[in-house]
Amino acid sequence: MEDWLTTYDAARLADYDPDYIRKLVRGKKVIARKWGQSWQIHRDSLLEYVKKSEESGQKRGPKKLTNPD
Repeated sequence: MEDWLTTYDAARLADYDPDYIRKLVRGKKVIARKWGQSWQIHRDSLLEYVKKSEESGQKRGPKKLTNPD
């Protein structure tokens, strides 16, 4: 299992919008590193953030958009 995720993979894993993942990175809420022009998010830090958010009852970030097929 990879320790580092792309922004989009992190969004899929956490069921967050990719823009919200970027907001978490900017706010230093998750561990991230710049790789070329894209960000990589540390899987464990993201999962820990999600867990703490759910335990504290915080509202989750914007949901990803889905196609109404």
